[in-house]
Amino acid sequence: MTGQYTEGFLQQLPRNSAGELDISRRYPLSRTQEVIVGRDSSCQIVLDSNIYGMVSRRHVVFRPMLNSGIQRRWLICDLNSANGTYVNGRRLEQCQELRAGDRITLGYNGAEFVFEYTTHLQHTLQSAPKEALQLVRTSSSEQSVSFTQLFPIAATAKDLTSKAYLIPGVLTVIFVVLMFATVGRPETAYFNQILVAIYLAGAAYYFIYQLCGKRKPWWAILGVAIASFLILLSPILPLFIFVFRGLLPGHIPLTADSVSFPELLMRMFFGAGLMEELLKALPVLCAYIIGRRLQSPWRERIGIAEPLDGILLGTASAMSFTLVETLRQYVPEITHNAAAQGGVGELVGFQLLIPRILGSIAGHMAYSGYFGYFIGLSVLKSRKRWRILGTGYLSAAILHALWNATGLLSSLLLAVVGVVSYAFLTAAILKARVISPTRSQNFATWFGKRS
Repeated sequence: MTGQYTEGFLQQLPRNSAGELDISRRYPLSRTQEVIVGRDSSCQIVLDSNIYGMVSRRHVVFRPMLNSGIQRRWLICDLNSANGTYVNGRRLEQCQELRAGDRITLGYNGAEFVFEYTTHLQHTLQSAPKEALQLVRTSSSEQSVSFTQLFPIAATAKDLTSKAYLIPGVLTVIFVVLMFATVGRPETAYFNQILVAIYLAGAAYYFIYQLCGKRKPWWAILGVAIASFLILLSPILPLFIFVFRGLLPGHIPLTADSVSFPELLMRMFFGAGLMEELLKALPVLCAYIIGRRLQSPWRERIGIAEPLDGILLGTASAMSFTLVETLRQYVPEITHNAAAQGGVGELVGFQLLIPRILGSIAGHMAYSGYFGYFIGLSVLKSRKRWRILGTGYLSAAILHALWNATGLLSSLLLAVVGVVSYAFLTAAILKARVISPTRSQNFATWFGKRS
């Protein structure tokens, strides 16, 4: 005789935001008894409390129900968990019947499972030995194909956006289409430079964002970038130039031959380091002031509650600063000079644009992100606020001055300073992740871990 039976199971998804290979776990669901998931050792599926602190001790239960004959279906019920249970992104109120491909999340950004089931043929062999029956069941299981195996997007659609797999590809396609639409049109050459600059700057910032591992609303990041752009177009910039390069000894020479290296370094310290780092920090400080006047959770979303916030907003301001400086000053100047000398001005402009934008990770982003770390640290250690801010401001200004001064002397020294600046930034990011109050929710700390 031949019949059918249904086998349900939970596929736990690996906590890996980088797309690296990781081992997931598969838990079978009982066809006769409840299966409870939580951090308590009495649960049938026990989750590590060090990794899943947002999961309750007894968080959720899966209950088998008889459908027809020997076929089964399963219900999921929340056990009054503190952080809730979500099925396909919607919070579970009481109980709900599960369907193949349902995505289950325990708490905000907590453990994730996909529910699947397979239907097997069950042969009843009255005269066959027990080993033969087991062989038939094993063979049937190997041939079965689940719904999410046939349609992978049913189980991974959420990952495409929540784990940022889809967004970079979509943006790349958009920029490529815009570039193709303007190919061969001389009047759109500057527009193409803007497109390439924005794309490269966005990619550089995305790299920093992934290193930080803290989710910050895109509109808060964009707001700081726009504020930095507006500051550079306002009377604030001429005022800073007058103070730092006029009143203070920050006048920057056109060539390094006219002054000694110590004097050049001092001028760069005042005229580039102190001036530009303070300019880029103004939008970050404004975000902090605005955040203080708001209630939670808007205070944390917009303002600065920890060093990671300062790094994210500081590098966003630096990204905008780099774009304005490159597109409004350096590229037009070198393009005009190359065209006047009979050269291909636009090509030379592109040659300058690409290394300047990509180099901002070891340049403006490094200094401002490093200073942003100290701004966020001053929020956590408010009693030492001015000492912390002073240390960060001077450190960022010194790195900035070294970069500018060595750039006029030697490409080798410039590379060394760039590596050191990038090392300072990454060290600040790693330290900020360690001391972060929201470390358990940091997606960068999940890299390489197994669920």
